[in-house]
Amino acid sequence: MKVRQFASIFALVFLITVQKGFAQSEESILGVWYNTEKTAKVQITQNGKEFMGKIIWLLEPERNGVPAMDDQNDDEKLRKRPLMGLTILEGLQYKNGAWKGGKIYDPKSGNTYSCEIKLLNTDVLEVTGYMGFSWIGRTVEWTKAKD
Repeated sequence: MKVRQFASIFALVFLITVQKGFAQSEESILGVWYNTEKTAKVQITQNGKEFMGKIIWLLEPERNGVPAMDDQNDDEKLRKRPLMGLTILEGLQYKNGAWKGGKIYDPKSGNTYSCEIKLLNTDVLEVTGYMGFSWIGRTVEWTKAKD
């Protein structure tokens, strides 16, 4: 009897796991996502096989009466570009259940990092930015915007 119960539970867990894996497709990250702090919305789109994301909303779109600028950028020539509309994700490609091989730009620090994104569920992205090795980096969660 216990063997049958174990087999039934195992089969149920297996089916749920398989169903979850099939529910995800490479287009699953398309749409609008809040950053971790909910101070910006990033729209992720697809161009061919590559995915990119740009800022489409800011909690504080202006600073001192002028549009918020990319003033932390290491490149002085780029410090005058507005954050609104700025592409911060680029070059991501879907492979083995994750979006990899791209770059993410952090306007707060002015740094660009290698990037990997995983879909935790339909409403949460795990976004990892790193230099060198993916296990040495920072991981944050973005949530799907419902607007």
